[in-house]
Amino acid sequence: MAGTGHPPAIRTTWLVGDIGATNARFGLVAPGGTLLHSNTYACDDFATIDDAIGAYLDTRGDLPMPRVGALAIAAAITSDEIRMTNHPWSFSVGVLRDRLGFERLVVINDFTAVAMAVPLLAETDRLPIGGGAPRAHRTIAVLGPGTGLGVSGLVPAGSEWIALSGEGGHVTMAPASERENAVLDLMRARFDHVSAERVISGSGLVNLYNSLAALDGVPAASHTPAQITDPEIGQQDPLCHEATAMFCAMLGTVAGNLALSLGAQGGVYIAGGIVPRLGSRFARSTFRERFEAKGRMRPRPCENSDAELGQETSGTTWAII
Repeated sequence: MAGTGHPPAIRTTWLVGDIGATNARFGLVAPGGTLLHSNTYACDDFATIDDAIGAYLDTRGDLPMPRVGALAIAAAITSDEIRMTNHPWSFSVGVLRDRLGFERLVVINDFTAVAMAVPLLAETDRLPIGGGAPRAHRTIAVLGPGTGLGVSGLVPAGSEWIALSGEGGHVTMAPASERENAVLDLMRARFDHVSAERVISGSGLVNLYNSLAALDGVPAASHTPAQITDPEIGQQDPLCHEATAMFCAMLGTVAGNLALSLGAQGGVYIAGGIVPRLGSRFARSTFRERFEAKGRMRPRPCENSDAELGQETSGTTWAII
């Protein structure tokens, strides 16, 4: 193909995208996976996903227009029609493919994509929370709070992996203390269903903070999720500190439930945008204690590690920072 002006490695590009309820991240990759170009956009700046992709492709410079694309999106993928859970964008995969002039367009759940990336992580990409080590080629659990709460997993299949696609963020949230029960009672009066995502997410932090203020009979400030988790603001407003602590504890409950449900002896990986911002505060939180608080499945140091799933999962929680 003389005259393209590109070396062989970039005569062809593929579009990739990571689309959450807040940000849409797009990139062009060469066959084989080398990232050539990328950009991030606020979803609210565009009326449709078509507009966002078009704006990104206009910035590609002299890179070839892609004809193949793969999008990871925060939505349930059950048919050609995609409707985002926490954002008004909706579209038909087939129609979007044709509008872009693509030969092929694949759309998968965003946390299915996160799960597929886990085997590619290096040791430096992972920060262990607690002791122990994952067992090789065993089931892996993945979850992460951001705008919503994503959940997935990896199941070994021979030398390969099968990534799970589900909506585990919408399981019913259960309390583990009287204070949590009081918070959830208030939220049940407001929402028809109090899912894990209602408390373990960006908006969940606000829900926790407002509910704690209502319980204590004090005015709630108009804090954003980032302000609620800000340590300096937490020093001035103790309810911010408590909401953040409750968030971490509830995440531990849900992570432990997921580990037991999947038999995640290969590790529990925490992704999403919130936990990395907490940094060392997350490691010092009650997350790990709550993760292990599973009654008869709680780890017992004197027992054989193969005796109970709780013993296996107790050492395999990791946060991706």
